[in-house]
Amino acid sequence: MPDKQTPPPQISPYLFPFGLACFAVWFFYDGWITTDVEMQKHLLFNRVGSVIFTVWAVFDFLRTRRSERERKARQQAEGETAGS
Repeated sequence: MPDKQTPPPQISPYLFPFGLACFAVWFFYDGWITTDVEMQKHLLFNRVGSVIFTVWAVFDFLRTRRSERERKARQQAEGETAGS
């Protein structure tokens, strides 16, 4: 048996922004689109939640994209210096 353990599977760094976007869509639907009478009691909560989660999802997506670009550029720079 080999002593080497396989590394765990990689999780996309975009998973958290995707989850936030899903919550934003859920809040948006409940706050702006639904015609369910029960949800009318929670209209303000859902509308505010949709705005907060949308802004948070966009902000986190942009932050993640920037950090991924910086990581790839750093890896390329390390690869170029190692290849020289």
